[in-house]
Amino acid sequence: MKTTTLERNGVSPEMVGLISRLVEMIPWPERRSAMGDVTLLLLDGKHRVAENVFGWSRSAVEVGINEFQLGISCVNDISTRLKPKSEEKIPNLLVEIHAIMGPPNSTASGSNSELPQSNMTAKAVHNALVQKGWPTESLPTVRTISNILSRHDFRVRNPSKTKAPNKQNKTTPSVKA
Repeated sequence: MKTTTLERNGVSPEMVGLISRLVEMIPWPERRSAMGDVTLLLLDGKHRVAENVFGWSRSAVEVGINEFQLGISCVNDISTRLKPKSEEKIPNLLVEIHAIMGPPNSTASGSNSELPQSNMTAKAVHNALVQKGWPTESLPTVRTISNILSRHDFRVRNPSKTKAPNKQNKTTPSVKA
């Protein structure tokens, strides 16, 4: 019969619970190094077993093992992973959109909202940018322009749906016999 790594190293379920609680108290990125230390000491460096026993991320344990062995902490710079917004990629775009949408302090009369209101749709803004000389291939899509308007607190009008004209009852002259 094959023994598990926990049985072979004499790790009881109570010890697993204790280690889990203690490691959760450690802030990142030191927690990752502690997970690597526990995995090397109790689980023979098997990150997959650490995932099954403790519920830790296998990739975090791998990085933690390397950090513990080398003594170097990896830096997680999440801000570099973000995709830049269209306004950041095309700096003059926002200025043009503000010029098209009108002054930012014109709120809708009769509305309780403080957001600027315009009767323009995102498609109309896109078409206005094209008319101003912006090449279509360099402009973001209509949906992206809608997102830009929302991010900058412009309330755009939804395109009105066309209604079928009402059918009028044609009266027929009554027949007198």
